[in-house]
Amino acid sequence: MSRITRVEILQVDLAPKVKRTDAIQSFVTQETPVLRVTDSDGAVGVGYSYTIGTGGSSVVALLADHLAPKLIGRDPAMVEQIWKDLFFHTHATAVGAVTALALAAIDTALWDLRCRRAKLPLNVMAGGAQTRVPLYTTEGGWLHIDKAKLVEEAVEAKRQGFLGAKMKVGKPHVSEDVARLEAVRKAVGGAFEIMVDANQGFTVAEAMRRARRYEALDLAWFEEPLPAEDLDGHVRLSRSTALPVAVGESIYHPSHFREYLQRGACGIVQADVARIGGITPWLKVAHLAETFNAWICPHFLMELHVALCAAVPNARWVEYIPQLDDITQSRMTIKDGHAVPSAKPGLGIDWDWKAIERRRVNGKTIVVK
Repeated sequence: MSRITRVEILQVDLAPKVKRTDAIQSFVTQETPVLRVTDSDGAVGVGYSYTIGTGGSSVVALLADHLAPKLIGRDPAMVEQIWKDLFFHTHATAVGAVTALALAAIDTALWDLRCRRAKLPLNVMAGGAQTRVPLYTTEGGWLHIDKAKLVEEAVEAKRQGFLGAKMKVGKPHVSEDVARLEAVRKAVGGAFEIMVDANQGFTVAEAMRRARRYEALDLAWFEEPLPAEDLDGHVRLSRSTALPVAVGESIYHPSHFREYLQRGACGIVQADVARIGGITPWLKVAHLAETFNAWICPHFLMELHVALCAAVPNARWVEYIPQLDDITQSRMTIKDGHAVPSAKPGLGIDWDWKAIERRRVNGKTIVVK
């Protein structure tokens, strides 16, 4: 039986390839904690997490000061046990984003190690339900883009083979959102899916008002219309509209998804593997959603989510929004508008360690052993 003997922690900051703005923020930096676990047999697993602009150093500190030392001497095969122990060890800061992001860096590293030792890719190790998953793009549709450019980018996405595209909503007046969406729908036709995302920017009343105007456009879903903590507001909105309401990128524990699903507060769950705390709880959310006959369409982190979506039967979409290209040598395989998971053992991410070393924040790697 192997034991964990060494944990390395570092952070790299990655700038987005395009300007990204939505109803509440501008995404300028992805702070990316990276964690490498080595066991007594010399096997290595690599995991990571992320924040949008702030908090990366807090995640690194939580890992270095409180979580990584708890890994030394543990059997890395006991993934569920380790996750649960670390979750309760951090009970004073859970449930919440920083703790979940730190747990995710560890959990994804342990799954990477598990898959590599088994010589299996993540999509097979975690379930093996699908060989490919439909792909939509979010690398356009940002709120600052004018209508003509919005249409141009949507048409180009369709030409490139994407099966859908996400548009940000939240212009000062609903008529502005509708004009933009109508122009896109006219240009791409009825079969091309359009998703809209409000990034938690509306009140309940305003979300209801806008949903009524959006319905005629036959949208795939209405994403994050309200603050995630407003469960009752999501119930009221879901009862008032035919649009599927999508939530999840700002939900940090499987039990919170259970509450949403039990109360009919959403139609689509968008669990983010980093923000939910790793692969272990992500799979629980995916299977929970399946029992409610609901899709899981995860947020961001396409490099991880392509394998996870292929692992479960109720994953409907992978979101194309590349962010790791500067520190990886692998790229997502796309065929006929579908994302295809890597067949290589592990997470399916081929890290470029020379690029990572050059980008380390403060040139620093923390070693725990």
